[in-house]
Amino acid sequence: MSEFRLTLKHPSGFFAAGREMADALQLLSDGAFKIYVYVCLHADRHTAQFRFRMAELAQATSHSVRSLTSYLEELRRIDVAVVYRAAKQHELGRIEICDRFWPYVKAPAATPLQDPEEALYVSRVRGLFLEPACVTSAFSAADEKLAGEWYRAGVSLDQVQRAILLGCTRKYVALFNNGGGARITSLQYFAGIVLEVASLEVSLDYWRYLASRMPKMECQWRAQANFAPAAAPKTETK
Repeated sequence: MSEFRLTLKHPSGFFAAGREMADALQLLSDGAFKIYVYVCLHADRHTAQFRFRMAELAQATSHSVRSLTSYLEELRRIDVAVVYRAAKQHELGRIEICDRFWPYVKAPAATPLQDPEEALYVSRVRGLFLEPACVTSAFSAADEKLAGEWYRAGVSLDQVQRAILLGCTRKYVALFNNGGGARITSLQYFAGIVLEVASLEVSLDYWRYLASRMPKMECQWRAQANFAPAAAPKTETK
């Protein structure tokens, strides 16, 4: 009897699920694996890239937006995929499955995603960070990396701005009390404050007060640090 030949029912929708998917199955939680499979089935075969909106992807995979955010972070953290979330709710984000978990050879012209929204976000964080006088930095590669992580984690620019405002206000108080001290040299200084701001329950008036207060503190510190008159020379008495 001749051997039965396997034939695909739907060859146009075929996806090569082999070792790569088996590895992902071992590493990912059930929810994250479901997102991974969905992206694999719908991504461009040549680039492993998939464009999405959070609400639509959440609905398609039967997850809440909150759960989806957690699963996308898991994909990114384990290096299963590079995830660029859109800055606004209705804009398109992009996901690219990493080579280890993509069964096809990517097209030679395909390059890693260069997300314009993330680049703009990082640029704005850079401006907010370097503006205060108590900051002295060239915005290093580490600072840029941290800003990118905030973008992918969904940290808003308002949250970053408030963290910098709160952190710098505290720094000026410390500089006044210590009669000197070191200025802020890294964006990492604000990492914990960004998380703190997310949990604070204060009114908008509080942030307006800090925003009006900080320039005065900054002027006072500039005068104290850079323009304080030199002490008069002592005169000898005969």
